[in-house]
Amino acid sequence: MTRQTWTAFTAAVAFIAAAVLMVVIPVPFVSWSPGTVQDTLGQVQGQPVIRVSGIQTFPTRGRLDLTTVSETRPDSRLTLPEALLSYFLPHRDVLPRAAIYPPGVSADQVRTEQTENMETSQSDAVVAALRQAGQPVTERLAVSSVTVGGPAYRKLQPGDLLLSVDGARATTAEDVQQAIRSRKAGSTLTFVVLRDRSRRVSVRVTSETTGPNSITPVVGIGIGVGYQYAPDISFDLGEDIGGPSAGLVFSLAIYDKITPGALLAGRHVAGTGTIDASGQVGPIGGIQEKIAGAQDAGATVFLVPAPNCGDLDGVSTSMSLVKVGTLAEAVSALQSLDAGTAPAKLPRC
Repeated sequence: MTRQTWTAFTAAVAFIAAAVLMVVIPVPFVSWSPGTVQDTLGQVQGQPVIRVSGIQTFPTRGRLDLTTVSETRPDSRLTLPEALLSYFLPHRDVLPRAAIYPPGVSADQVRTEQTENMETSQSDAVVAALRQAGQPVTERLAVSSVTVGGPAYRKLQPGDLLLSVDGARATTAEDVQQAIRSRKAGSTLTFVVLRDRSRRVSVRVTSETTGPNSITPVVGIGIGVGYQYAPDISFDLGEDIGGPSAGLVFSLAIYDKITPGALLAGRHVAGTGTIDASGQVGPIGGIQEKIAGAQDAGATVFLVPAPNCGDLDGVSTSMSLVKVGTLAEAVSALQSLDAGTAPAKLPRC
């Protein structure tokens, strides 16, 4: 074999090896692209996506889509060619992996957090919709978390609404803490709670200290805010969707179901945005991908969270992009469309 042949052979082998490494070795990026949409006023396998009972409901007319982003799964990796393809293709984006999946967090932890965020989003959406519809909602202290293996484990549950501790009304978090600390560690306290927002339950919990050098009694619960209301509202999306970004759309769907008149008036509307119990709409990620997904699904109106207006540079769409900062603004915008207001006259980014 001549020197030239050997050089050419070595170069070819090196090139092939480099190409293989490019395809095989993962890069620290995550790809975002338009995901699926789900009509929140529709059905999944013959069952409503949102089921409402315990309150009068009214017919709806139209389609109200929640939008999603298709992203690299936490247990998958992106190769360099895939990252480059996502970078150059329209309606796709590439982000540093650490910005989406923090280092040291497992795939199961990511999925658990996304599920918890979705559940919180649904709970806040219910409260916001009921308040917008003028339905009574009572704010109460609630068990926000229970320490695994702690005194209250498998006795109190996250979501339990606290009524009293040892006969003392639970009005503030300080009331609960004072009731626990006023008794020596090892004392048994009686918690009266509302479970599932309606069932009154009495639970006995024996306090303990946090360590050998501590004298402060604890029962191993976190205390937050919960809500009591009469209707029973549940969700069945029929697929694994996580995160809080569907809150606004959930609220609108519930509001449409429990108020007279068809809010959408037959329109195909899509949107995104987090929501809190007061009806404030918050920003989300992947707004451009969600707009592209909604347009592909045939929506004509898209509700954009006001804080995301700065993320629309370069967006081209035939849909009317309506800016909303609260649930009330979203309802008002849709009612204005029904009253004949031109989409161009509604708030825009």
